[in-house]
Amino acid sequence: MSQRDRVDSVWGIVVAGGSGARFGQRKQLLELAGRRVADRALDALRPFVDGLIVVIPADLVGAPGGDRFEADAVVAGGDSRSASVRAGLAHLPATVTHVLVHDAARPLADPDLIQRVVAALSQGDAVVPVVAVADTLRRVSGGPADRADFVAVQTPQGFGIDALRAAHSSGAEATDDASLIDARGGRVVHVEGNPRNFKITVAHDLIVAEALLRAQPDTAGMA
Repeated sequence: MSQRDRVDSVWGIVVAGGSGARFGQRKQLLELAGRRVADRALDALRPFVDGLIVVIPADLVGAPGGDRFEADAVVAGGDSRSASVRAGLAHLPATVTHVLVHDAARPLADPDLIQRVVAALSQGDAVVPVVAVADTLRRVSGGPADRADFVAVQTPQGFGIDALRAAHSSGAEATDDASLIDARGGRVVHVEGNPRNFKITVAHDLIVAEALLRAQPDTAGMA
């Protein structure tokens, strides 16, 4: 634990349970510059947490190579992202006070970004890294929208464990966990994200990520 003051017990959950429907295959298991995408997400969190849980597709648990992850627990995911997060929460030790939830499809989260999330954990119920929206926005119903009113949300997101469990207690669904905190009226703190920390969504993203890793030293987990 060299990256933060050891005050609380912080664990990480890496959500790698997606089916890869949009990508065409399970992108979290694809190789990216010599490491699987999900492994790189785990590597990014490892220096900042006391333990790691990775949530993978249920059919891979116990399958040959399916549990080949450097994590404290490999857990079967659910039918949705939120269900997979709940599966990870159920396997956290009772002593955990805070948790970082990270999408396996964001393999390029850098140490400075994660440190900003960890440093702000005591400031609210949730901590979310965000980046400014660069594109001009239009409303589906017609007319422009002021992009200054919007930010793009990234992971890892940090939470007080009690707040996150309460947010998930209803079984609600959301594309990220901070939205569930918002829905309960909790305090969500924004910290600076990093455009490099984009989500692998289509094949082109994997090509860009590979190029970035080859052009710049891989610092995940090394700060």
